[in-house]
Amino acid sequence: MKQIFIASFLISAAITSQAQVTANTELKSFINQSFSYFPRIKEVENTVITAKQRLDVSSINSPTIDASVAYRFVEPKIEIPLGGQEFQFAPVHNLDGHADINYLLFDFGKLKANIERSKTDIQYAEHNVIYTKYQLASQVSTIYYNIVFLQHAISIQDSVLSFLGENSTFVENKYKNGDALKIDILNIKTQIDAEQNRKVDLQNSLQKQLNLLAYTTGQKQTSGNSFDFDLPLKDIEGAVADAQANNPDFLLAKDKVKQSQNDLAVTQLGTKPSVIVGAESGLKNGYVPSVNELKFNYNAGVALRIPIYEGGRTKKQIALSQTLVKQNELAIATLNGNYRKDLEQALTDLSSNLERIKNTEGQIDEAKYATRLAENRFQNGVGTNLELTNATTNLERAELTKLQYQYQLCLAKVELARLMGDKYW
Repeated sequence: MKQIFIASFLISAAITSQAQVTANTELKSFINQSFSYFPRIKEVENTVITAKQRLDVSSINSPTIDASVAYRFVEPKIEIPLGGQEFQFAPVHNLDGHADINYLLFDFGKLKANIERSKTDIQYAEHNVIYTKYQLASQVSTIYYNIVFLQHAISIQDSVLSFLGENSTFVENKYKNGDALKIDILNIKTQIDAEQNRKVDLQNSLQKQLNLLAYTTGQKQTSGNSFDFDLPLKDIEGAVADAQANNPDFLLAKDKVKQSQNDLAVTQLGTKPSVIVGAESGLKNGYVPSVNELKFNYNAGVALRIPIYEGGRTKKQIALSQTLVKQNELAIATLNGNYRKDLEQALTDLSSNLERIKNTEGQIDEAKYATRLAENRFQNGVGTNLELTNATTNLERAELTKLQYQYQLCLAKVELARLMGDKYW
């Protein structure tokens, strides 16, 4: 029965709903202000810059040039008798100064694989910025409607205190005329004190929410006074499809799969050879027959470097990378399950709170009638102050209950918009 009710509710709501999420201008303004004010946004935006700089580093394949100067003292002197004289084959004081240039000519795709991995890291960083903005938007929206709820709750509390104040004056006059007891006055004052403490609690909570608003947006006040957030309602399959297409959680999960796949590609190229071309030029001594004379020299060549043995490290790293790819793919399946659960819960909250609001409207009408009746009975001397107090308390509770359900309905819509990845700001 519950599923039938939810389905019928969604169908009827979808017919009357608009095509877009509706949020008031002030809320949108607060959210966009938070994007430039809240430091967390700047932090994650900086990760995009970092990722792009890493791409620049990984893309470099320019020649490397090094220079070195060396001196070496060698004893004993290397000489032999030749033609009646001692002929020296090597200098005692060995001098060498040269510059060499090397260039990676071919690496069998290693450089390209590292570049692709860096590009995926940039995409992940950009999607993480979007994810953080979605989370912040939801947080600001929740704070915003927390403030609306608390302001209305304080207004209800003020009306209760106003009524109790008038009732207290009326009872005091009856007490002076001998038509009421001292206990009636004390009971009203006790209730007034309790309601004032309740108002203080609400005001304290309101101030905390205003502090959070200032923390996230830089704004300290809001003029919002209604739960005006609304969105088109869909069945669970449509909601899941929207979440998979738009929610940045899914974008990040897909990015992680790509990152692990790129890591695997880089690891698999670890045993590939590389071809390096190099050249060297400089001055050194040691050339026969004038071994102490510095002479200009140069050389050039090509080298092929082939990894032969590394203890099976690459093979194990490949196995690890393959496991990570599978793990990230399984994480998407887990994410699908979690979002389906959360979306079903949000849709259930919407339908149940709408039904509760409808029920509380009748309770409020009945409580108002009971309050008027108790007030008339008390003023005419046929009712007690306790009856009037109970009737007033019941009315207050009914109004607060309706406000609570309206508040919960609004937050359920905000949560549903976040889950479906709607960019309502």
